[in-house]
Amino acid sequence: MRKIWIAFISVIVLSFVVLIWVGTEVYQTQPPIPELVIIKETNAVAYTKEDIQIGQNVWESIGGMEVGSIWGHGSYVAPDWTADWIHKEAVYMLEHWAQADFDTAYDDLDVEKKAAIKARLIKDVKTNTFNPDTKTITISQVRWDAISENIKHYSSIFSDGYEQYAIPKGALTDTVKLGQLNAFLFWTSWAASTNRPEKDYTYTSNWPHEPLIDNLITDDSIIWSGLSIVLLLLFIGILTYYYLRNHEKGEILEKPNVDPLSNLQLVGSQRAVLKYFIVISLLIALQVILGAITVHYTVEGQAFFGYDLSSFLPYSITRTWHTQLAIFWIAATWLATGLFLAPMISGKEMKYQVFGINFLFFALLIIVLGSMLGEWLGVHQFLDLTTNFFFGHQGYEYMDLGRFWQYFLAIGLVLWVIMVGRHLLFAIRQKDESKDLIIILLISVVAIGMFFFSGLMYGENSSLPVINYWRWWLVHLWVEGFFEVFATVVIAFIFSRMKVISPKTAGRVSVASAAIFLAGGIIGTLHHLYYSGTPVQAIALGATFSALEVVPLTLMGFEIRENWNLLKSKDWIQKYKWPIFFFIAVAFWNFIGAGVFGFLINPPIALYYIQGLNTTAVHAHTALFGVYGMLGMGFIIICLRFYSDRVWQNTKLKRAFWLLNIGLTAMVLFSLLPIGIIQAYTSITKGYSFARDADLLYSPVVQTLKWLRMIGDVIFSVGIFYFCWFTIDETIYNFKRKKVEN
Repeated sequence: MRKIWIAFISVIVLSFVVLIWVGTEVYQTQPPIPELVIIKETNAVAYTKEDIQIGQNVWESIGGMEVGSIWGHGSYVAPDWTADWIHKEAVYMLEHWAQADFDTAYDDLDVEKKAAIKARLIKDVKTNTFNPDTKTITISQVRWDAISENIKHYSSIFSDGYEQYAIPKGALTDTVKLGQLNAFLFWTSWAASTNRPEKDYTYTSNWPHEPLIDNLITDDSIIWSGLSIVLLLLFIGILTYYYLRNHEKGEILEKPNVDPLSNLQLVGSQRAVLKYFIVISLLIALQVILGAITVHYTVEGQAFFGYDLSSFLPYSITRTWHTQLAIFWIAATWLATGLFLAPMISGKEMKYQVFGINFLFFALLIIVLGSMLGEWLGVHQFLDLTTNFFFGHQGYEYMDLGRFWQYFLAIGLVLWVIMVGRHLLFAIRQKDESKDLIIILLISVVAIGMFFFSGLMYGENSSLPVINYWRWWLVHLWVEGFFEVFATVVIAFIFSRMKVISPKTAGRVSVASAAIFLAGGIIGTLHHLYYSGTPVQAIALGATFSALEVVPLTLMGFEIRENWNLLKSKDWIQKYKWPIFFFIAVAFWNFIGAGVFGFLINPPIALYYIQGLNTTAVHAHTALFGVYGMLGMGFIIICLRFYSDRVWQNTKLKRAFWLLNIGLTAMVLFSLLPIGIIQAYTSITKGYSFARDADLLYSPVVQTLKWLRMIGDVIFSVGIFYFCWFTIDETIYNFKRKKVEN
């Protein structure tokens, strides 16, 4: 066991050393924000640093990543503003020179003349004119003319509305803010089209794919993609060999003939947790309703089956709430599970535990409702930019809530760590055979509380590469990293208490699994940052270690088999059939959603072409709901199973389970994946901007595929209805029971 702990600690320390080192490189080599942007021929000032920075705040206030995307990060209906800007700018300049030099359209020129003009364009936009001494950027007059046309185009979109982009009329009408927004969009396009100093690729490693300016995939992206695939195959073989050699070496237990937890006496704090399950069920239902509205905007743009909803609930708000509620209810489920199991682990209930649970409950309600109201006010421009940063809409996917609400949530997480952690410390001091299992559980609990603070590491005027770096610390390390460790250990603890696995074996397996997962997962955070204004180290390390993230997921078939065999081992285990079924679903979607669909977009050569397309949505839905959502639901059910004293009528759960899985599968296969494949082909063959263009997304074939999503969505929604119905009904029943005294 000592060797396993050494391996675990080594993985943690070395991985964070590497991740922090890359972070310092991000700070030092990020695209510069100039003090001035100057027009070469006239020395006129086009933009100032203040224009660009305030423009970023304006972009955040209208929804940021929930209204199109920047550098491929964000939503899918509106264009990627960076790619769209570059393409429109390039087309204008090519047409200008074709008319000026040859009095004809660019497309009508012969090959030699096209090549000459294209070479002029590439020299103009790719030459880095940033002067580090004066901190100024110089642009040509013709480029400023192209920028001016873009300003008119984008100002019209945001002020007059654009139905195909799901942007309502009056989204932004202040002319000063519109000018500043365009300054920010220009800067993102400049960074993505201008070469780094002394390099032959841009600050975003030639993303997006734009043939007009020779933004083509770099050698580094190709080389590291190939190496990542080789490493994937190598480590799958090594891990499979290790697993087959060692997985039967645990202590052999004779499974009991009766349920060891049948006489479980629950304490007052566990009863207090029950109300969380009602609120979580309501949040799940609301999230699904908002998801239906959001996806329908991709068809009608401004309406919901003909009703003009966008003036009150625009796409940017419904998508914000849809994605944010997913994080809220999943995290709340896992936190409630920790509070529920804490007294079971320690064997006693600590003082003021009920008070703490009730305090956290009301804090959760305030944070959810307060942040949603703030986001609505921010997007509708009722808040000034600084107030919006603190109380409104920060503009970053999965981190949309204002900074004040983040602080509030951080305080709540610290309290949660204390409430759960003190029970775990008490259990550790008992020095029984569960010690290793409880220690790794305590580590995951502390990490969940600590790593949320990574989302507070940037400020109102931080640059986009810095914000993205810390954002993925939160989204990847917090949600996909240490929450997953927590979940693994919780399941192991539950099975050890059911005496189907020894606590000693459960501890060893949990620590080893955490080490294997985090070996790829921590540094693998960088796979989100290949093309975000980050240095090439992000591509090299992100590609290598994100491939390793997939390795442990290849063994999910063994986990499914073992859980299935567990159900058949003793009659009493049938009592836990549906929680175990949800855990089986987690293993399945871990392999498909996180593994197959995750690796589909992980290698640099893939992400270069398909970042921000519907292929990303495939991974997001199958991994976020399929893994973390199903796991949260499994936790709710098993907590209720521990508490309930009645025989369950499993019809609702059976329908919920199968409808959720069938609906999610149909959603992906009938709609998201086919659209993603069409977009990927377009991006590879024509350029990234075409893959996000309304002409493609509103083409007859794609529109038909969007409507086909209703099949999966309806099936899925009915499954959600049955799950929430069961959960609320069972929770209310247990509330009505006589209170169990400590």
